[in-house]
Amino acid sequence: MYNYPLSLSFKIVALAPQLSVTDASGQEVLYVKQKLFKLKEAIGIFSDRSQTRHLYAINADRIIDFSAKYHFTDSVSGQPLGAIKRQGMRSIFKAEYNVFDANDIERLIIKEDNGWIRVADAVLGEIPIVGMFSGYLFHPSYTMSTLNGQGVMRLTKEPAFFEGKFRLEKLVDGFGDAEEKAMVLSYLLMVLLERSRG
Repeated sequence: MYNYPLSLSFKIVALAPQLSVTDASGQEVLYVKQKLFKLKEAIGIFSDRSQTRHLYAINADRIIDFSAKYHFTDSVSGQPLGAIKRQGMRSIFKAEYNVFDANDIERLIIKEDNGWIRVADAVLGEIPIVGMFSGYLFHPSYTMSTLNGQGVMRLTKEPAFFEGKFRLEKLVDGFGDAEEKAMVLSYLLMVLLERSRG
């Protein structure tokens, strides 16, 4: 479906969260823009930054996002693709998300591989001048696995100045288009949520 690995990038100082996704050939395949000042998350995913083709929508099921469930919808067909939910208090130190299919059945889990790396990245990032280099020193990674523990995708933070850059790799094949869309959308939303939490 996509030409992996995918590269995700966002400007750290942008007012409205925006995320660009390019494939292995450098072609932009997704562009995410989050609306400002919305009590419930409303996120549009477009084919590119011109925002002429609206591909997917992500909507939260409640105002407080700490335990919200985010549903993915195909904007063309109107069909649900799946959902993702952060594991609340259990994932304060180490990010963990449950990924659901279109029938709202849990199928996958995203876990941060090492919580201490993110803590070090966040602490160093707050130090004036030195913080500019935190993006080059620490590289948190997040693995998506089946419920029996088989890794299927991995997102890794990459070195960058003044922007967040991530690399998304597919570890195994065998998923349908709708499943793969939900997997990629889960990572996009996770990046936006983790960005807002530092």
